[in-house]
Amino acid sequence: MPLEQVLVLLVAAAGAGWVDAVVGGGGLLQLPAILITGMPTVEAMATNKLSSVFGTTSAAVAYARSTKVDRQVAIPGAGIAVLSAGLGAWAAAAISAEVLRPAVMVVLLAVAAFVTLRPSFGSVPQPHLRTNTRVVAAVGVAGVGIAFYDGIMGPGTGTFLIIAFTTILGVDFVSASASAKIINIGTNVGALVVFGLQGHVQWALGLGMAVCNVAGAQVGARMALKRGGGFVRIVLLCVVAALVVRLGWQQFA
Repeated sequence: MPLEQVLVLLVAAAGAGWVDAVVGGGGLLQLPAILITGMPTVEAMATNKLSSVFGTTSAAVAYARSTKVDRQVAIPGAGIAVLSAGLGAWAAAAISAEVLRPAVMVVLLAVAAFVTLRPSFGSVPQPHLRTNTRVVAAVGVAGVGIAFYDGIMGPGTGTFLIIAFTTILGVDFVSASASAKIINIGTNVGALVVFGLQGHVQWALGLGMAVCNVAGAQVGARMALKRGGGFVRIVLLCVVAALVVRLGWQQFA
């Protein structure tokens, strides 16, 4: 691969790490950048996972040091997510992404409208929403549904996790981001193991990108913790809009 392409991928990895740490969706930058090089889609997804797992772990550590992680949801959810994401990665070659994109776009548009029309959403915790039933629901949605999506498709997984925790459990955006990182480690590991066993990972390139992804993730996590839920909300809306545009382009272009 030419040096110029490698440099572009390293920069994209750093940007993806920042976005992922703040609100998820770093794959919006990193995955298209890899695909532009001409790498086959499955190999690009696999290499993206290798880089992302390091950045996500780095961000998770930064969050855990400064804010409370919901272990009751994050730990069991992450364990289940390893299996679900692995199944998604295994099915990636069999299920067309064109079947999933329209549904994902509808969900994203609904999320954007909801967050826009309710400015206080995610800014202030709503502990009264948390019940045992909702905790089980959050683990199921994150560890099964969203994790499977991450294995089979990927972009926006962290964003979906944050939205799920904020909506179901009534936590604020920063706390949701902290717990989402733990689940996201599980989804990345599950998918990466399957992709690795299938021989799709470009290890040297992925590890190089991982270094930059970690650097971006550290900056992003610190900014999110320092600036709070309002900052995360703005980035969330920007990422959701970018996801809709990207998925729409892939579907209809």
